[in-house]
Amino acid sequence: MNDSTQQQVFEIIAKQAKIDVTTITPSSTLKDLGIESLEAIELIFDIEEHFDITFPDQQGANFDSDTAQSLVDAVQTALDGKAAGEGSK
Repeated sequence: MNDSTQQQVFEIIAKQAKIDVTTITPSSTLKDLGIESLEAIELIFDIEEHFDITFPDQQGANFDSDTAQSLVDAVQTALDGKAAGEGSK
C-alpha cells in the first residue's frame, strides 16, 4: 500500500467533511466522519478528479459501513489498473 495515496485520500475526506485529517483512521466509516450520501458522491468525484481515475459504478457503496481504508483500497486498485493500462476508456 502506498502511504502517500492513503494520506491524499484522507486529506480529501477531511476537506469534504471539514474535519482535521488526524481524526481519520483507516477504520473510520464515512458515517462516523459525518459524511452523508450526497457528500459522499461529491467525495468520490473529488477523489476521481484528484487521481485522474474512474471508479467502477458505486451502486454498491454503503456509506454507513464503508471505511476510509476501503476508499484508499479502491483508489489503489484503480491506480494499479490504470498503470496496467486497463483504466483507459
